[in-house]
Amino acid sequence: MYLQVNGASTYCYTGGKPFDAAKPTVVFIHGVLNDHSVWILQSRYLAHHGWNVLAIDLPGHCKSEGEAPATVEAAAGFVAALLDAAGVQRAALVGHSWGSLIALEAAGRLKDRVSHLVLVGTAYPMKVSPALIEASLNEPEKGLKMINVFSRSTLAAPPSALGPGTWVYGASLALGRRVLRSNAEVNVFHRGFVACDSYTGGEAAMAQITCPVLFVLGAQDQMTQPRAAQGLIEAARGAGKSMNTVALPVGHHQMTEAPEATLFAIRDFLAR
Repeated sequence: MYLQVNGASTYCYTGGKPFDAAKPTVVFIHGVLNDHSVWILQSRYLAHHGWNVLAIDLPGHCKSEGEAPATVEAAAGFVAALLDAAGVQRAALVGHSWGSLIALEAAGRLKDRVSHLVLVGTAYPMKVSPALIEASLNEPEKGLKMINVFSRSTLAAPPSALGPGTWVYGASLALGRRVLRSNAEVNVFHRGFVACDSYTGGEAAMAQITCPVLFVLGAQDQMTQPRAAQGLIEAARGAGKSMNTVALPVGHHQMTEAPEATLFAIRDFLAR
């Protein structure tokens, strides 16, 4: 499905079901060098179990037009405009990595318009290695290979992830290359990493949210290590938020390395 958001055509995968604004809605937000497809199992399941799904391509990524966001704040503004364009008064937000920061910032701004907040593979501050930032700008192929090594705890995906025998490392490389090449004007790899690295609004956003929060972390995550999420978890706890944490024995790509466990954590949390 395509929506006009801020004057630009925006792609939203609906899980194979017609969009019905009267149903409860969940918005899936991808990370750097990803698109809507990283949520394929989770989004399709929820779409077939009573939810509207909007698994988006962020502006300037793959099927979505518009200026690729240069900051978490700009991307959060896009999420708010997306809900308006879809005619959705209230939605759950689910974000992975950079998308988790976008979801957090959007939830802080939108307050009661967000019913649930799910932060997958999150960290705050989400500092990025200077070597990775440099590689993303000047040697993107090298940087892409680096993050795919750091992001994975296995090279053999479970059968339900992308199909038996899927080479997850190669598939992720191919996706990253496709996303990077989808924008001839902006290096979305470098821009996304800089946005993550420079975001400083996490505690303020957490203090503003009014919905329950779920953290889905990877025990073997080298990109956003679990300990790097503890400050945000403590901020949520200190602010008296309703909060749950799920730790999975995987790396940074929870959606393909532990697809069922990630799905069930999200599903059960949204049912609250």
